[in-house]
Amino acid sequence: MYEGRRTLRRLPEGTPERRYEHIDVVPQGRIIGAEIRGADLSRPLAPALREELHRALLEWKVLFFRGAHLTSDEQRAFARAWGELETNPLLARGAAEDVARFEKGGTAAPTFENVWHADVTFRERPALGAVLQLREVPPVGGDTMWADMAAAYDNLPDGVKARVDGASAVHDFIPGFARFYDPEQLVPLQDAFPPVEHPVVRTHPETGRRTLFVNTSFTTHIVGMDRAESDRLLGYLVRQAHVPEYQVRWRWEAGDIAFWDNRATQHYAVDDYAPHRRVAERVAIAGDRPF
Repeated sequence: MYEGRRTLRRLPEGTPERRYEHIDVVPQGRIIGAEIRGADLSRPLAPALREELHRALLEWKVLFFRGAHLTSDEQRAFARAWGELETNPLLARGAAEDVARFEKGGTAAPTFENVWHADVTFRERPALGAVLQLREVPPVGGDTMWADMAAAYDNLPDGVKARVDGASAVHDFIPGFARFYDPEQLVPLQDAFPPVEHPVVRTHPETGRRTLFVNTSFTTHIVGMDRAESDRLLGYLVRQAHVPEYQVRWRWEAGDIAFWDNRATQHYAVDDYAPHRRVAERVAIAGDRPF
């Protein structure tokens, strides 16, 4: 880490700003995060509205919608406008097989929080994105933060870029999930989700941006490096998500929606609301193989 000015680019280099005709886009951060106003997510999206929402997603990486109050079916229908929905047998199920439910606080055991990560990078084809809705919010706390991993890559020293460009890393669900399962429960899950290799720096398939694609929850080591060297480099790389200039933070109200690009971001659920409850439901959109 270093002091001084960082390169902060919201758009790919050379991409001009364009007006939005169907939505109001209210920035929440310098390069990441925008609240969207004027879109009714409970109704089927007209093609022009869907196109503008998609452009906003690529430009801002995470979109927020205040007080949407969608039913599970409406939330699923909105997410399905971006592709096939993904199921995740590792998580508690909501109203449908492709809805994951997170009930935290109160008497619930703390799980899946306060660590920077991108979702399901242990899959051969990690999720394109996710649509999260808060059903119940604590009186204070329980925010979620997102980090722009294109900015994280842009600001790596040239020497580090030379080491990671073209490198691959192994991703495995075990570091993130093993502590929540008995050993006998892990065996079929390991068969379903064997370790996979992904590039340390992936190319976004739509914007062409280079994004840092390693995370604390699922990346175990860099291929071809001895373990000590890999651990040192991975430790440095995953800490890039901690830089405030790359982040946006959202303070939830019940019924809010966040829709993020999992290919370009990491996120962190802040666990500061015990003993109060926080209930969320998430729908994930199936992605493609990183390159």
